[in-house]
Amino acid sequence: MNTPEPPSGEPPRRTILLLALAAFAGSLNIRISDPLLAQVAAGFSTTVGTAAIIVTAFTVGYGLFQLAFGPVGDRFGKYRVAGILSLAAGLATTSAAIATTLGDLTLARFAAGAMSSAVIPLAFAWIGDAIPFERRQAVLARFLTAQFTGIVLSQAAGGYIGAEFGWRTVFVVVGAVHLLAGIAMLAELRLNPGAQPMGAPGANSFSAMLEGSRKILARPFVRVMLVAVFLEAFAMYGAFAYVGADLVHRLGASFAVSGLVLAVFGAGALSYSFSARWLLSRLGERGLVLLGGAVIAAGFILLAIAPAIGFALPAMVLLGLGFYMFHNTLQTNATQMAPEARGLAVSVFAFFLFIGQSIGVALAAPFVDHFGAPPVYLAAAVLLPLSALWFRRRLAMREPF
Repeated sequence: MNTPEPPSGEPPRRTILLLALAAFAGSLNIRISDPLLAQVAAGFSTTVGTAAIIVTAFTVGYGLFQLAFGPVGDRFGKYRVAGILSLAAGLATTSAAIATTLGDLTLARFAAGAMSSAVIPLAFAWIGDAIPFERRQAVLARFLTAQFTGIVLSQAAGGYIGAEFGWRTVFVVVGAVHLLAGIAMLAELRLNPGAQPMGAPGANSFSAMLEGSRKILARPFVRVMLVAVFLEAFAMYGAFAYVGADLVHRLGASFAVSGLVLAVFGAGALSYSFSARWLLSRLGERGLVLLGGAVIAAGFILLAIAPAIGFALPAMVLLGLGFYMFHNTLQTNATQMAPEARGLAVSVFAFFLFIGQSIGVALAAPFVDHFGAPPVYLAAAVLLPLSALWFRRRLAMREPF
């Protein structure tokens, strides 16, 4: 594969930190609705399964608009576009606080998903432009710390702030973080124009982008990547979205305690971030994927059979650790699917990620309402290791980068 060579030097630390702030804001937004489902359902006098439409709306908006903003980032600058979108996401997220009906809230979450859709994918694509592939997985693992922290705080703070001040306040807080990140990134571009690496020549026209899309999808390994991330998201988030409500309804946790337990997922993810280099050196990509699938399965099985809230804590650690062992390998390979149009390629990858989770959450909703969450957990415990095993075999047939 003819791969454009990234710059040999590391990008400025401040530039990466501000990009990480935007990723942190995006991570807060992605999962912030999960610990609020029970409160939103009570507030609008409906079931948790029905209230889960706000999760689906966000992820559908997030997935669909990947295809629009990825090419825009390739053409006008990934860093710049990510900063502008973070500002827009802040406004859309804040608007959820004034929703008077579940329909209004659903539309606000769809808009927030659409506006925040490319922030994290463009951040990964920017790192792909700036960091050589042989160092990229370790850099991405450290960068993911910002995302993991966002996940931790979204679950813990979402549950706590929602319980103390109401779910509307949660959306105001998340919107403010998005606005801060966007302002900081755009200021960085003015102070340091070198924050935007030059794009590939093929990114200079929309006709070239359309042709690039066709060529990207024609590559066998790209199709493997897209199927793998769809299956992973379908199974993982189709079950995980209901954990917060399940802890409240089945195990008797308060909203605040439920949010804190969900935050332990981020602790498992952080443990992967700190050990990624060591794990990769000993297991390789294929071993990391296979072990990740097995660890996720163990976490969901433990969660399904948990007789008390205390058993959910180790389950969440296992889920966070296993998921990012699997998912970071997918993300790293996604940054190299099409180096000549990296923003577009990573956005297509993210599109399949969020469409997968949207379908998973929607299909799981009637089962959760009628049978509870444990059967959905057990289904995920079967599907995820099988998906990891399939992707591990396909990795062996990947062309070297």
